[in-house]
Amino acid sequence: MHAHPHEPHRSGRVGWLRAAVLGANDGIVSTASLIVGVAAAGSSRQAIILAGLAGLVAGALSMAAGEYVSVSSQADTEDADLAMEQRQLHLLPEAELDELTEIYVQRGLEPALARQVAEQLTAHDALAAHARDEIGITDELRARPLQAALASAAAFAAGAVLPLLAVLLAPLARIEWVVPAASLLALALLGALAARAGGASIARGVLRVVFWSALAMTTTGLIGRLFGS
Repeated sequence: MHAHPHEPHRSGRVGWLRAAVLGANDGIVSTASLIVGVAAAGSSRQAIILAGLAGLVAGALSMAAGEYVSVSSQADTEDADLAMEQRQLHLLPEAELDELTEIYVQRGLEPALARQVAEQLTAHDALAAHARDEIGITDELRARPLQAALASAAAFAAGAVLPLLAVLLAPLARIEWVVPAASLLALALLGALAARAGGASIARGVLRVVFWSALAMTTTGLIGRLFGS
């Protein structure tokens, strides 16, 4: 008799995958677009690098602040829900037990078995049972503002480094073309990896990220040429 093999599921990757891809993608696109716009205006390499560094720092801090505020709001909501559930468990334990039983009945258990499961889980950790099965809050998926902020900032900075490296290595006259080419190549690879990790279509993931990124870089390049001196 062989044990049933563990089946890996991709849904557990959604949270960190989304944050990492969004941060790195933003870092590449925002910094590369800024660099292309400044380069198209005929700026010096020093000015281009300064603009890229400013974009990296500002973007990373902006991502961190936005993520921290957003996830903090989620954490506040979760804390409020848990506090309310704790009060209900203290004031109306039988009603809460009935509520948990009904949840398991709706999920397909026989009423007697649902009651038994509800009683055992309540005896073990009533708040955890209600948090998980009534509210949908688990320890693994709890909102962590500081962790989310640091991860977003790091991902953005990691992405922004690539177009800056292209600026340092490319001839000044070619920066306007080398940076978009290198950035789009990295974005295509990032889109492919994200699609593969998430079990989605690789071709669609690559096409989506490359199209919108190329549009952003082209637009800023045109603005740089139009208004640059």
